[in-house]
Amino acid sequence: MKSCGRWIGFVLLATLSLPAQQPPAGAPKQSPAAPPDVGQIISGVYHNPFFGFSYRLPYGWVDRTEDMRQEASDSRKAILLLSIFERPPEATGTTVNSAVVIAAESASSYPGLKNAAQYFGPLSELTKEKGLTAVNEPYEFPVDGKPIVRRDFMKQMGSVSMHQGTLALLQSGYVLSFTFIGGSDDEVTSLLEGLKFSYASKSKKNPAPSSGR
Repeated sequence: MKSCGRWIGFVLLATLSLPAQQPPAGAPKQSPAAPPDVGQIISGVYHNPFFGFSYRLPYGWVDRTEDMRQEASDSRKAILLLSIFERPPEATGTTVNSAVVIAAESASSYPGLKNAAQYFGPLSELTKEKGLTAVNEPYEFPVDGKPIVRRDFMKQMGSVSMHQGTLALLQSGYVLSFTFIGGSDDEVTSLLEGLKFSYASKSKKNPAPSSGR
């Protein structure tokens, strides 16, 4: 079997290059959103204070964020925040090369976008072109109280099945997307557990103790 890793890498890169929709003639121009902080990995945890979330990387996974940023044809369409894989692209295997990809796109690229569920319109078209089938409709999937929307996809490749769960959130003028790929629904669920939105509110959760009783 050919390496699944290279094929999955291609699909994920494609999801970061969704065609920007052109605003209708005469539509008012929207001000560009402030450039987001791309975040950083510290002690195995990716932190992004701009969007207020963190993601704990699975042990031993490969960080390909910089490589995929350089491969992107137009970084203005999507800003890659994190791209990690279970194994490097040159390592062949008979199983899905599991991955996590987090990106941010300016909401102004999607005129008329009012909620995160609408983002799955163009995304679902793209995944269909790549042979993935949507297994459900977009549904609410809150994480730490955040109003997140999720949709799941699947592709059968011989005896191997690829499962993808994508989360979307509108925040700070951006569409924030989280894509988790694994060889089973259970693996996708396990990968999702590393995502936390408590990063920006830690100080609120630990107020100074009162001097009185």
